[in-house]
Amino acid sequence: MSQRRPLPSVVEFNQLLQSVTKMKHFSPSLGMFKQMCALRVPVDDYTMNIIIKCCCHLYRTNEAFVVFTWNFKRGIIPDVFTFSTLLNGLVLEDKILEAEIFFKKLIKNKLCEQNVGCKPNVVTYNTIIDSLCKDKMIDHAFKLFKEMVLEKGISPDVITYSCLIDGLCSLEGKVEEAEDAFNIMIKKGIVPNIVTYSTLVDGYCLRCEMTKAKNIFDLMVLRDVVPNVVTYNSLLNRYCKTLKIDKAMLLFQEMNEKGLKPDVVTYNSMIQGLFRVGHCGDARKLLDEMHAKDIVVYTILIDGASKCRKFDIAKGLFLDLTYRGMHPNIQTYNVMICGLCRDGLVGDAKQLFLKMGESSCRPNNVTYRVLLQGYLKNNHYDDVEMLLQEMDGRGYSLDATTLSLLLDQIAGGSLNNTLLDLIGKLVPKELVNSPNFSPK
Repeated sequence: MSQRRPLPSVVEFNQLLQSVTKMKHFSPSLGMFKQMCALRVPVDDYTMNIIIKCCCHLYRTNEAFVVFTWNFKRGIIPDVFTFSTLLNGLVLEDKILEAEIFFKKLIKNKLCEQNVGCKPNVVTYNTIIDSLCKDKMIDHAFKLFKEMVLEKGISPDVITYSCLIDGLCSLEGKVEEAEDAFNIMIKKGIVPNIVTYSTLVDGYCLRCEMTKAKNIFDLMVLRDVVPNVVTYNSLLNRYCKTLKIDKAMLLFQEMNEKGLKPDVVTYNSMIQGLFRVGHCGDARKLLDEMHAKDIVVYTILIDGASKCRKFDIAKGLFLDLTYRGMHPNIQTYNVMICGLCRDGLVGDAKQLFLKMGESSCRPNNVTYRVLLQGYLKNNHYDDVEMLLQEMDGRGYSLDATTLSLLLDQIAGGSLNNTLLDLIGKLVPKELVNSPNFSPK
């Protein structure tokens, strides 16, 4: 196209740019745009919107705003797509306050009201309110909510309320306010959806207020809102964590009866709960039922079994990995070493550590810290200096817990104070500069 004379129209170039961008090849799109500029192709608003989108998806919102400014200088008028893309770009980079400020500027300066299509609507407000709630900036979210309703006369919908309810539920002590918002939306004739109900159920579950959580769950059933796997998982997970396995089992059976397929979260909650109350046979049956092929699932289960002092089961699961054609990852090894140390099996932990060194999955900073803590808590001091020297050689560092244990043992005479110089090399600067850091 660039070799043709005369050059093809900007429309043809735009079609090519759009096709490449739709395939998520954002960097090549920017490269093509630079070539277009070098060829002096007369770009238009459509071209610039594509380029702004590419910058935003590449987390280069600052560059997107440079393009935005350049548009104004060239007399290219932004539209609703331009502003929405810039807002989304700021949200993608977690620049929520900047997004809120930019949004308010659009409204205050009437930059986005040149045509009816560009006027802020409930969808635009919902986008920002949701982002603020997810960042736990609930006061800002409610301020924007009031502005939307009182100043702009825009009616909130079920998504608006669901975002606010979710934001309130994520904050400690705000679940009652979330239920107040829930009741207000019902009074206004806005029908809650599955997301609204599930959010409120989860909020009460997080506070272990299971009676209220179950009441909301029952209410949604009465109102013909069918609970989904996410809703069930909230209740199941909390019942399992509070060792109310009988109630969890009833819900699990109810899910199956309703034709809802348990997911990995369901199985993880149930299996860990069964391990904790000692129903190991039932836990293994569920594990076989789910046909686990996910190393992450196994790691969670091994961790759950070892924390419940069911280390024979943890070992069995670890060995089962090879049988199922999987290989332990760094997290799996760390969980096993931690469990062995917790059970006082420091020699086994050391052997597993050495086995890691011979495999493709080498010990990381966390592995060294976990093993060091195991040595110190079990009065196994022979290899402490060697581990510290290896950490120094690998550029690793100590965390506050391991450092505190080391200093305690030196103060108690169990370790030689000649190690202090070596330990000093392993203390990260951010820990030394922390106001809570006070070496003994």
